[in-house]
Amino acid sequence: MIPRRTVVQGLAGLPLAAVLADPALAQSAADTTRLVRIRTNAGREVAGALAVPTVKPAPVVLLIHEWWGLNDQIKAVAADFATQGYLALAVDLFAGRVANTVDQARELIAAVKDDESADTLSAWLRWLQNHNDSTRKIGTVGWCFGGGWSLRASTLVPVDGTVVYYGRVNLPKDDLAKLKGPVQGHFALRDKHITADIVRPFEQAMTELGKPYEVFWYEADHAFVNPTGNNYVKDEAQQAWRRTTEFLAKALR
Repeated sequence: MIPRRTVVQGLAGLPLAAVLADPALAQSAADTTRLVRIRTNAGREVAGALAVPTVKPAPVVLLIHEWWGLNDQIKAVAADFATQGYLALAVDLFAGRVANTVDQARELIAAVKDDESADTLSAWLRWLQNHNDSTRKIGTVGWCFGGGWSLRASTLVPVDGTVVYYGRVNLPKDDLAKLKGPVQGHFALRDKHITADIVRPFEQAMTELGKPYEVFWYEADHAFVNPTGNNYVKDEAQQAWRRTTEFLAKALR
């Protein structure tokens, strides 16, 4: 068996997009994470994929998956964050189920109960903040379905930075007032799902509240950073990822 550290070091030399686009590489990266389970305040058992950096204690990143679920790709992103020096946890809001088709993904989204997802994310954030390997500086990152939950999670438990990729951000102003750290949003100009009409009220509310935020728009469609999909745009995705890593490095360290 190849040692875990050897696998991690080998993957670290590859662009993240190349790892995510190749099922075998994504699985190899995913295999460097480990399954962890906790119980929430409501007594529910929930699971996630944890990636631990070499140097500890470390700042923390909580990742929230797309409507596909906690698959190898999202685990691989957690593994990549660990190579950057973060304690990274990719949560599971679908109770172990993963979609391979759009119809399956729609079914999984329809089955989500908001109160259970809030319970899950609150529990994980508190667990991570108290983890022995954590510096207690923590940020959230989510894509699509997970993008909306990245913002919502940050209103449930105060965190130091929030990144949203084309997710719903039109939360009530009273909820946005609970945010502690800055928010960074990435949106696509050709996205017919998450449009300017959804983002604009968020920006207005954040400005009125005096909350720090930045929003970036890209010449792309929904899910443009996912190299396994048809909407992937390499240059825009690379720019968004660079902004994300720079934002988190500043917010969490």
